[in-house]
Amino acid sequence: MFERFTKAAREVVIGAQGKARALGHETIGTEHILLSLVSGENGAVREALRGAAGEVDETYVQQAIVRHLGDRSETAVIADRDAEDAAALKSIGIDLDAVRAAIEENFGAGALHLTRPAPRKKGILGRFTPTAVTGHRPFSARNKKALELSLREALRLKHNFIAPEHIALGILREGQGLAMLILAERGVDFDVARERLTQALNTPAA
Repeated sequence: MFERFTKAAREVVIGAQGKARALGHETIGTEHILLSLVSGENGAVREALRGAAGEVDETYVQQAIVRHLGDRSETAVIADRDAEDAAALKSIGIDLDAVRAAIEENFGAGALHLTRPAPRKKGILGRFTPTAVTGHRPFSARNKKALELSLREALRLKHNFIAPEHIALGILREGQGLAMLILAERGVDFDVARERLTQALNTPAA
């Protein structure tokens, strides 16, 4: 199936992997595909998915994903831990910010940021999960179905290629993922979106 994907469609799929990784999510869901779809040069997709409440752009979709699933990236986890530490110290009369400022004044900026130790290998060959080694995330079952449906949408429209618009149509046709919930929350009319996506696919590029 992937040999039918255009360069732009492949970039959407690859981009979704990066979006999931950046947010610290273990699987690539329809929401990550949606985020990738509205992030790049896919102006036609963004226009087609415009909702009654406004644009469906990268900022909106990412905020919606974090609202539903949380941000599990390393930066977010560290920030949460810092906040918990500050609250605990404050409860016994210690101002963490004042302590940090005093230490950095004496030992230099970033003195409290310790380098993370390299992960320990397990066993003789050092067994790591693929995620730990490569950052690879698997597609969720629902996302796989949506991508399969993008092929069906291409066949329905008698196209021998799969473009980003077909991927968006696949998400709409699957109809149950978090991407759909995010679009519904934005007030997207799904029938209108399908019509706009189909029109974009059938309109020759200038």
